[in-house]
Amino acid sequence: MKVLAIVEKGNDGLYSVYTDAEIEDHGFGGFGESVEDAKKDFLQSINEAKDMIQQEKGFIPEVFADLKVEFKYDIESFFNYFDWINVSKFAIYAGVNESKMRQYKSGVAFANEKTTTKILQAIKKLGAELSAASL
Repeated sequence: MKVLAIVEKGNDGLYSVYTDAEIEDHGFGGFGESVEDAKKDFLQSINEAKDMIQQEKGFIPEVFADLKVEFKYDIESFFNYFDWINVSKFAIYAGVNESKMRQYKSGVAFANEKTTTKILQAIKKLGAELSAASL
């Protein structure tokens, strides 16, 4: 089973990870002061659901054996989690205004759909380049 988990920064400054997916009427969610903390909390909620289902039903559904989580980030959350990426240099790589990219990263401004697509394409390109590299 594939679970799409949305990672966002809330108005309260905390990061959240949530999904509409449920297993045996158990939902999942996570919160934290960083994306890393929120993702850990989210994954812990999956384990807690697994334990509760085992207690309730006496078995663990097979869906947990092949459960895969795909994380979908907003721009601010992406750069919080991958904080080792130099945002200004990435902006040049993506063909996006450096000042605007820093604003997207900090949540001061929000990218439109066209710019978001441009950023996503650059992320995927970078990922492919990194995957093709060897040492």
